[in-house]
Parts: sequence; structure tokens; C-alpha cells
Amino acid sequence: MLGGAPLHASPKSIWVHGMKWVAALLVLLIAGLQYRLWNGSGSLAEVTDLHHSINDQIAQNKRLLERNQALEAEVRDLKSGLDAVEELARAELGMVKKDETFFLIVEK
Repeated sequence: MLGGAPLHASPKSIWVHGMKWVAALLVLLIAGLQYRLWNGSGSLAEVTDLHHSINDQIAQNKRLLERNQALEAEVRDLKSGLDAVEELARAELGMVKKDETFFLIVEK
């Protein structure tokens, strides 16, 4: 016997026996590739999770960009004149000018 085939086997039977090994090898190769596709590194589930993470990060970046632009506008206003400083002092600190009367109306 040579490789499981009888010595007196015909070339056709040797060829068929060899093709069985090739087919088995291909099935194992395809199974291994399928495993990596569904479970391994770079699997479809991992790629989907990464896409969701990217979309979340893009949304967060957009919110932060808008906040930064608002802060930049406020800084420009504060640098440009005293009117903005006065407005901020009145709104944030409750400050009043000399000889002004401050009235606080409390709603029930």
C-alpha cells in the first residue's frame, strides 16, 4: 500500500483518492476562513462595533466643536470691549452700577 491506496490500484482510483484529500483540505480551509470571518480578529461583528464607535465619536466631536465655537465667540466678545464684561458681570455675578437700584422679582 502506498499512501493508503493498494499497489495494484489503477491511476483513476489513485486520482480519486488524491482528490478526496484535496477536497478535505479545501473544506478545512473554508471552515477556518469562516471562523475568522465570524469570530476572529477583524470579524464582521468587530467591524460593526467599530463603525458604531466611529459614528458616536463623530457626534461627540460635532458637539464639542459647537461648544468650542461658542466659547471662542465669548472670548472674542470679552476681548473686544467693556460692554461684554459688564453684561457678564451683571448676569453671572449680580453686580450693579453705582447709583443703580437692583430689584429682584420672585415668582411664586
